[in-house]
This record gives sequence, C-alpha cells and structure tokens, in this order.
Amino acid sequence: MNTKRLFGRLAAATLLFSVFTSAAEAQVVTHRVPKYTGPAQARAVRPAPSYSSSTATDGVKFGVRAGVNVSDFSGDAVNSVMDLAEYTNGAVTKQMKPGFYAGLYATLPLGPRFAIEPGIGYSEKGTILTGRIPLEQFDFLNAKVTATGRLAYLDIPLLAKAYLTDGFYIYAGPQASVLLSGKARVQAGALGFNAINTNFDIKNQFRQVDFGVVGGLGYQFQNGLGLSAGYDYGLSSLDKNNNFNAYNRVIKASVNYSF
Repeated sequence: MNTKRLFGRLAAATLLFSVFTSAAEAQVVTHRVPKYTGPAQARAVRPAPSYSSSTATDGVKFGVRAGVNVSDFSGDAVNSVMDLAEYTNGAVTKQMKPGFYAGLYATLPLGPRFAIEPGIGYSEKGTILTGRIPLEQFDFLNAKVTATGRLAYLDIPLLAKAYLTDGFYIYAGPQASVLLSGKARVQAGALGFNAINTNFDIKNQFRQVDFGVVGGLGYQFQNGLGLSAGYDYGLSSLDKNNNFNAYNRVIKASVNYSF
C-alpha cells in the first residue's frame, strides 16, 4: 500500500473520530445546582405522633394510693338534726369528719386515651355532731358534747378513666363498700375537763354493704407519681332497719404511684 495513501486514511479516520466525539459532548448538558452561600438551615422533621406512659399505652400497670377523706352524712335523718339545730341557736352543729384511706389498683388500657381501673382500699368515713348548753348564763362552764360517728369500709371501685391530655384525666364509676367497723364516740365535759369519753359499737345498726358512684380528676406524671381528687356519692341508706335515711358523702384527695 502506498505510504501517502495510508497516512491519508489515518488522517481521515482521526478527523471523523474527533467530529463524533465533539457532537456527543455537545449533547450532554451538566445540571449544576447554584451554590447556597447563606446560613445553613436544618429541615424541620415532624415527629410521628406518640403517647406518653401517662396515656395508658404501656400495658397493664399496678399502683398504690394513699390520701385523706373529709366525710359527712346526708339524708332525712341528718336534715332532721339540722332542723333541730336551727331551734337551738347554734347549740348543735354538724361537721365533716377527716379520715384516711389507702389502697391498691390496676390500670387496664383500652386504647391510647381510655382505661379501666379496678381497685380495693381501706377508707374511713363518718360525721361529727357537737352540742353545748344553749343558755348564756352557763357559757362560763364551756360545757359541750361531741358525738363522732366513725365508719371504716373496704372500698371496691371500678373506674373508667379518660385522658383529656397527656397525663390529665377524669374518672367515674360504681363502687361497693363493705363495712369493716362502726363506732360512735361520745365526749362530754366542762371547764376543760372531760367528764364522759365513751365508745359504742354501732356496726350492727348499719348495712354491711354500701353502693355508690364516684368521680373525679387527676394527673399522672411520667415518673409514675400522680395526684387525684374526687367525690363519693352513696346511694344506699346506711340504716339496715330503715328507721332513718342517711347516706355517705366523701370528698377525697390522694397521691398515687404506678409501676
């Protein structure tokens, strides 16, 4: 082959290769994102919705509760006493009785915002009546009589709890109360001395089981501690012989711990 012809063919091939390479590069457009020179900004990420342990989503929980009661009786019998007190110019007064209660409970979740809570606990209830001699000429004696009704019950509530927000809830439900003991204490004295201080057993005059409804509100912290306040409204007359109508009324406040 002629040398000049060989070099001519190589030159033509080289020229064709260069033309095709340039055309291919011309069709490739590189997309560049303009460089951002401002301050760096983190993209907001919305967290997935979740509920804390205070909204009954961590399974069954058990707990202990303790607090104070302020109790009273309500009904026809009590109204009769108060009607009498109006005629004694304040010589007879009725007071709410302070007491103590403590118990155990279990929280059974039914969803992220609802739970059933059965429980059992010891509760002190009752009332106080105080009388004095309704004559001014005897005021110097400071003579008075105090009668205290002291009833101890085993409360068995079955509560439905609804969480309005994380931690904050309301509750309500029925309650059966089994009478453990019933005492009446009568104290009388004058001039600062107690002349009478006697206890009577009155359990056999009261119904053995009292039915009522309870309700209230509370707040459960994520560390297990909680606070609650409620009201017990008795539905059963306390006198088992139906000689008078009197019903338990209890205001209560407590501290609890769930684990």
